[in-house]
Amino acid sequence: MTSPLIDRLRSLLPPDAVVTEPDALAPGGQDMSRSAPSGVAAVLVRPRTTEQVAEVLRTADELQVPVVPQGARSGLVGAAAAMEGAVLLDLSRMDRILRIDAVDGVAVVQPGVVIADLQRAAAAQGLFYAPDPASADRATVGGTIATNAGGMRCVKYGVTRDAVRSLEVVLADGTVVRTRPATAKGVAGLDLTSLIVGSEGVLAVVTEATLALLPAPGPSRAVAGTFRTVADAIAAAGTIAAGPRLPSTLEFLDGVALRGVRIVLPEIPLPADATAWLIAVTDVREGAEEDLESFAAAFRDHGAITVARAEDPHAVEDLFAARRALNPALTAVRGGATHGDLAVPRSQLPALVEGAAEIQSRLGVEISLAGHVGDGNLHPTIVFDPSDAAEAAAARQAEGELLALAQTLGGTVAGEHGIGTLKLDAIAGELAPRILELQHGVKAVFDPKGILNPGRKLGGI
Repeated sequence: MTSPLIDRLRSLLPPDAVVTEPDALAPGGQDMSRSAPSGVAAVLVRPRTTEQVAEVLRTADELQVPVVPQGARSGLVGAAAAMEGAVLLDLSRMDRILRIDAVDGVAVVQPGVVIADLQRAAAAQGLFYAPDPASADRATVGGTIATNAGGMRCVKYGVTRDAVRSLEVVLADGTVVRTRPATAKGVAGLDLTSLIVGSEGVLAVVTEATLALLPAPGPSRAVAGTFRTVADAIAAAGTIAAGPRLPSTLEFLDGVALRGVRIVLPEIPLPADATAWLIAVTDVREGAEEDLESFAAAFRDHGAITVARAEDPHAVEDLFAARRALNPALTAVRGGATHGDLAVPRSQLPALVEGAAEIQSRLGVEISLAGHVGDGNLHPTIVFDPSDAAEAAAARQAEGELLALAQTLGGTVAGEHGIGTLKLDAIAGELAPRILELQHGVKAVFDPKGILNPGRKLGGI
């Protein structure tokens, strides 16, 4: 296969960096959302350097060919799916940890570095990279920056944006720029770093990131509790999150999620027949005992059936493994599952639970309400039989109603997974027309020809 685009790319890049064979292109057509791509890509490119990325974008910009940046494709909203005639820009070969600096407390890394690998490298030097998405063993730095990924430690440490000091990015025309110095403080000019974080590849392509590291915390210890109702567990979580002892992790699994975890991880001991399960973790070096007693007291005050500690590292890891398995677990329950990702103010979580129950009853669907209860970011997910058209349709209707419910409660349709293509129809209910117009204007400044992931994140251009 040949074309002006492919001929140019082959003249600029090493032979193994340009892939056109259909069998090799096909796997890159989807992300973990399994949403249908909007077309067949023309070529897959696998650069290893910033300059190679710049050459690809210069070529695509000149020929006005769309470019879809990709990493591990572990996203859940279709932001990295193929589109007709596009260049799939696979950054996974840019996977070097360039520097870990204990004095400045930073790691300088390429976008293809896997989060778990960065965490281990930091830990080896007594340091700590806080962002911890459930997919940390496969998600890449570039992908988590693109979506402003959250994870299980957000309640204490914040999201990816809070850890990003500076970015090297390639603009649509191939220009390479750095967004700001890597200092801890810096307010010269506008904050383009934070603007690019979470932009899902529609503004620029990240080729290097300077990330903040923290001193290593203490060992994780946890309290897990079971409850008769989801409302009781949510109330206990609210007491803990608003209290003086902040957990490093505060996670919730309901009965539906627990059923799925038992399917995919039968070796992990889980509470039998629990309808709600709450996990509160501390990682402080001093005061851990007081933290655990405080968490346990909140559990008991809100009617916990059982309260158990996990102080052995293996027991704590079992809790984390169960939570990390949420997405495959929910799919395993019925064979199909939507990909929920809503956030509301913590004070509105009881109303979200009540509203979800009404939707479930009225539409005859089964909804799981698991997620990051500590910061209001739950993952309401409808499980269904994908071979049953009526069930699938009801699940999609329920999903749309849950998105609208979150917005009604002053929340958002995307806490950490992004918008991609799957949630484009929902953003009008959240962004005022003038705000959306301003955001399209920003996109046009960064990418005048509209080649970077067009139609994603904001829709339109």
